Amino acid sequence: GELGELRRGQLRSLALMKLAQLPRRTASRLPRAAASLARRALSTQPASDDVEESVHDMLRQTCRDFVEAQVKPVAGELDQTHRYPAELVAQMADLGLMGVMVPEEQGGTGMDCLAYAIAMEEISAGCASCGVIMSVNNSLYCDPVMRYGTADQQEKWLKPYASGQKLGCFGLSEPGNGSDAAAASTTATLDGDEWVLEGTKAWITNAHDADAAIVIATTDKSLKHKGLSAFLVEARRPAP
Repeated sequence: GELGELRRGQLRSLALMKLAQLPRRTASRLPRAAASLARRALSTQPASDDVEESVHDMLRQTCRDFVEAQVKPVAGELDQTHRYPAELVAQMADLGLMGVMVPEEQGGTGMDCLAYAIAMEEISAGCASCGVIMSVNNSLYCDPVMRYGTADQQEKWLKPYASGQKLGCFGLSEPGNGSDAAAASTTATLDGDEWVLEGTKAWITNAHDADAAIVIATTDKSLKHKGLSAFLVEARRPAP
């Protein structure tokens, strides 16, 4: 049957019926909105050999239903007006799509690479802009902080971003060098116990709406591309 208007975090009733067929241990690996509903429906069923495939199929259908009901009806308007789709990003966050591969204890959904690829494919099929917003937060912001950030950094700079409470971006490209990282003219100089960044970034996806950015800057020009460093910067922090 046709899918009616979705409220934030709600899933298709047919999807919930299928969720009940999955063993309890898989519930935490579904998008958060699905997981909370799945736990209510699941009883002590035996594990299935097709659990992983079922979880991925479930995710695909969840994203596809969301796109049909919420994304496609406004995709054209978003392209024409260049409006940031805040309401859709909030709904993607409720579905656990803003930190798909980040572990649950760090604010994410805790799924695998295939799940991320499936979700990205389905969202992008409805609206490329929504797909890119999701991709940047997942791949260019959350993933580096997850892999290389300290525990304290992850608490502040990862958890709220993987959960979708906040939005991240990645500052590499500059007016004069595009994505040529080695040619970056933005510099970072240590002044006492603070780093002072000087330069200009351009064409940064999510920048106007982001709460934080990973900014690439040169700390030692003599080392060329090996002299680059990544800095976590509050996006709305006023310049000195």
